[in-house]
Amino acid sequence: MTNLAPAVQWSRRQEIFFALFRSSSFLVGMTIVLFWVICALFGRSFVPYDPLAEDILNALGPPSLDHWFGTDQLGRDIFSRVIVGSRDILTVAPLATILATVFGTVLGLLAGYFRGIVDDLVSRLIEAKMAIPSVVVALLAIVALGTSNMTVIIVIGLSFGTLIARTVRSAVLSERELDYVAAAALRRENAAHIMFFEILPNIIPPILVESTVRLGYAIFAVATLSFIGFGLQPPSPDWGLSISTNYGMTSGGYWWTVLFDALAIASLVVGVNLLADGLHGALDG
Repeated sequence: MTNLAPAVQWSRRQEIFFALFRSSSFLVGMTIVLFWVICALFGRSFVPYDPLAEDILNALGPPSLDHWFGTDQLGRDIFSRVIVGSRDILTVAPLATILATVFGTVLGLLAGYFRGIVDDLVSRLIEAKMAIPSVVVALLAIVALGTSNMTVIIVIGLSFGTLIARTVRSAVLSERELDYVAAAALRRENAAHIMFFEILPNIIPPILVESTVRLGYAIFAVATLSFIGFGLQPPSPDWGLSISTNYGMTSGGYWWTVLFDALAIASLVVGVNLLADGLHGALDG
């Protein structure tokens, strides 16, 4: 009997693994995200031009064989900038999501397990946060603390953490009443042990799905902050910043200066959402 639980767990992991790789949503999302991760890690080694190099004589050139995505108002190759620009957003957004997951998981565990006044305080915090858009919260904090990657990571992480806490709290409330939690209490295990070693392993699936969804929102939030001038600063090839810098060019017919950065953001967000959809289907199956 002692080997039954590990055997059942291993069988369940295999089911999830095969379900993921039978999911077209997961496979397409994984392909898109992996493409951009490779670009972020190794983009500078294979782009045809220096993304920061200016060439005024070739400014605002349309897509061509020499410049696949055209050039911007300073003559910089847009293809090279789009590829290398993935690095910043794929550094800040995942770190913010990791912080949100850790913070939200701890908050949700505390609220769901202790209930009472702790639950009331956390619930009021979540309701207050949901009343104000995350980007507005981020703007206020950045204005107060100054613009930096670390500030963006902390602000987005704490903001999205309250939303993850809501999901964790709901999962903990369901698990708290099960027999294994009562058995741990009878063994006189302390609250920290019950929360982190008994309940937490059993609520990993909803946390994974929620965190993946929040990663998509974090990517969009980082791009939005860069677009309105509160993220990375020129001459960074960051996608949101590039759209902000070249947006005025579209009225003159220079659509390529904005289109490809916008498509890059959209493709990455769609890829992450497809991953989340595939995870949700496999873990709930």
